[in-house]
Amino acid sequence: MNIDIEKLIENIDLDMLTPEIEPDRQYYYIKKCHEYVKQLSQKLGRPLKANVTTFGCQMNTRDSEKLLGILEEIGYEQTESEEADFVIFNTCTVRENANNRLYGRLGRISNSKKINPHMIIALCGCMMQEEKAVEKIKKSYRFVDIIFGTHNIYKLAELISDKLDSKSMIIDIWKDTDKIVEELPVERKYTFKSGVNIMFGCNNFCSYCIVPYVRGRERSRNPKAIVMEIEKLVKDGVVEIMLLGQNVNSYGRTLEDKTTFAQLLIEIEKIEGLERIRFMTPHPKDLSNELIEVMKNSKKICRHMHLPIQSGSSAILKKMNRIYDKEHYLALVDKIKAAMPDISITTDIIVGFPGETEEDFLETLDVVRKVKYDSAFTYIYSKRTGTPAASMEDQISPEVINERFNRLLKEVKSISSKTAGKDVGKIVKALVEDVNEHNPSLMTGRMGNNILVHFPGDSSLIGKIVDVKLDQSKGFYYIGVLCGEL
Repeated sequence: MNIDIEKLIENIDLDMLTPEIEPDRQYYYIKKCHEYVKQLSQKLGRPLKANVTTFGCQMNTRDSEKLLGILEEIGYEQTESEEADFVIFNTCTVRENANNRLYGRLGRISNSKKINPHMIIALCGCMMQEEKAVEKIKKSYRFVDIIFGTHNIYKLAELISDKLDSKSMIIDIWKDTDKIVEELPVERKYTFKSGVNIMFGCNNFCSYCIVPYVRGRERSRNPKAIVMEIEKLVKDGVVEIMLLGQNVNSYGRTLEDKTTFAQLLIEIEKIEGLERIRFMTPHPKDLSNELIEVMKNSKKICRHMHLPIQSGSSAILKKMNRIYDKEHYLALVDKIKAAMPDISITTDIIVGFPGETEEDFLETLDVVRKVKYDSAFTYIYSKRTGTPAASMEDQISPEVINERFNRLLKEVKSISSKTAGKDVGKIVKALVEDVNEHNPSLMTGRMGNNILVHFPGDSSLIGKIVDVKLDQSKGFYYIGVLCGEL
């Protein structure tokens, strides 16, 4: 727990008028809810437990750390079990199956709600920004207590307080916001690495994507606030940070002081004690020469770039509203590789976008062969109601999509297997992340290029950056040995 936050909460007088200014308002509600949790815990003779389940992307993961931080300040103890006193599902809606997964979980948890009358169930995140989804929950899952969206994550304590004062379902959905609330509690999953939001929302409106509709318009955080947050994280033991945004290349455009993403990276690099910088996700349409130059000269920015192509066909890219074509993308990759020959490039690819012909698909395979991605996240097109692509003609049949998807997967694996092992024999630096889940005598580390390496060691190495010699390639990962044990 952050001691400054602890003191701030202690100094709040619950008899005073509710503060209007953030984050003071939320700390007021945190203390109010803390009193409730304390009394109920004493009545039940046990601590109250909270479970936070996250669906979706790294942005959602970071949001969940904030939610858990608030819950722990309120007095809940974290648990992996959904049979908890407070359960919150942080939802995703990028694909249809994400919605169905939530409905399945709600169906299973309804019995727990009947057994535990004190249980509070909350839903938040991207799916809650969809009016149809909220209407279905109101009708079919009336036992849900709190529903809120992506723009008011910081209001969790206030919403819990509202629920404690009401027998009705609390629904607080904002269409959009320009508000960014700083200095709220966060409970990180890892002590040695952390995500850091540098911006929220998206202005790109790719025709297949629901994100701009559920995350709202772009808004960038103040660079000084970002640097200050990272400095605090480093003092707390963090050695690697992941800068998060739907399109980090757009960072700074909503600020009065038009700081670019590259300029922000330069300032972050100056932070003493920070060892590694990663970011997710850049958009090919506006990845600048300035950014490439900053990466090239950096000692801390990892040699890895996730650069989504989505399709190799210029015609499909136009229908997707990606604002670049195949030639632009390939020229950009050439420029990046010329500046940093050792860089690892990964991507996202969608198969079966409406109107995709065999010729369009072959263009995608051509890009895969030319770029030689280290790995690729491949997806079957998922129709999302509310996006332009959902109403496009020439929707592709599942049989054709699956056949193309399998061909793409085979090509990606073939190329990866040929390029894998190029670093065998080298000594590299790896951030030790965990005990290997399949073999407890091995540790798992992540190299700067985002590739994993497994090597003999013990848990005392977790969180440290160590030198590892790469002995064997296993395709998508390496087996190595600590240099001190050669």
